[in-house]
Amino acid sequence: MPRIDAPTVAEHRARRRRVLLDAARALLVDNPHEAPSLTAVATRAGLPRSTVYEYFPSGKELLLELVGEVLPNWSHRVNAAMDAVGSPGEKVLAYATTNLRLVAEGEHALATALIQSVPGEQVDASTRLMHDRMSRPLCAAVEQLGVPDPAATARLISSVVYTASRMIEEGADTTAVDARVRELLAPFLLSHDGPAA
Repeated sequence: MPRIDAPTVAEHRARRRRVLLDAARALLVDNPHEAPSLTAVATRAGLPRSTVYEYFPSGKELLLELVGEVLPNWSHRVNAAMDAVGSPGEKVLAYATTNLRLVAEGEHALATALIQSVPGEQVDASTRLMHDRMSRPLCAAVEQLGVPDPAATARLISSVVYTASRMIEEGADTTAVDARVRELLAPFLLSHDGPAA
């Protein structure tokens, strides 16, 4: 039996799988314009190339598993931040700030690299699901503000966040961009804020 580096075989396999996924993630962060080869993943993970094939039959399978982590994690973090505050206006501000923080952490660049590396219906469906999981709570919070056209208002807020995200990716200071977004949105949002639902 091969030597394992964990108390159980299951834990050993889980650790190895994690090391490989983290290596692929790091390679994509370093070079978002090129899907990492399994050889590069093995080298980065410090494991023999043959070990990678024990866990992932192809580079596409490895990257699809990474997509299955990165996109849900994004929506989970945004929703958790929105759930942690009380009023609808605060929820919208938490939506904006958390998205910008994720962009600053490199998660948007990573997600974009993954989507471009493994195009197809499965990734498209994961992307749509992520956006849906974030847009529903945003729309609900905006609707609670009592504005005349909540759907249009939510789209405009998303446009502000998107533009701010691009600014951060182009090198603007995250704290400064977040402050400008809050200066722009907070007076409107908090003036319409009612009691938390």
